[in-house]
Amino acid sequence: MGVLADQWAKLRHLSTRDDELTLEEAAQAFAAAGSEPRLEVLRDLIRAGEDGLSIGVIQNRLAMPGSTLSHHLRFLTSAGLVEQEKSGRTVVNRANFARIESLAAFLLHECCFEDPAYAPDETEGVRYGCAPKKSKDT
Repeated sequence: MGVLADQWAKLRHLSTRDDELTLEEAAQAFAAAGSEPRLEVLRDLIRAGEDGLSIGVIQNRLAMPGSTLSHHLRFLTSAGLVEQEKSGRTVVNRANFARIESLAAFLLHECCFEDPAYAPDETEGVRYGCAPKKSKDT
């Protein structure tokens, strides 16, 4: 087996995770976040943290009509990027941080894999960026 084949085998072993997105799931999530208004909503919810925001607060912050906001939230919710919880008469919206992290991992887990100057770190599992290979002297 060649060097590149060995590296691919290591990558497949390192990238086996329960929360790994399929290509279809990742495409759906990217499509959902793929408009400026939806990306603004998602970033606003990320800034809000675990407490989330009500629809009215998001509306005021982004100066977005309610029907437009509802439309964007439907896309983000259906892609799993936003979770909604009804609390009395209020709907609280929260960024689904686990899903967002999985989406970032989907993009980055093969980062620089074909570049011989970089390699996955077997001790840390799936990596989220390029790390230069360590020389034999270190």
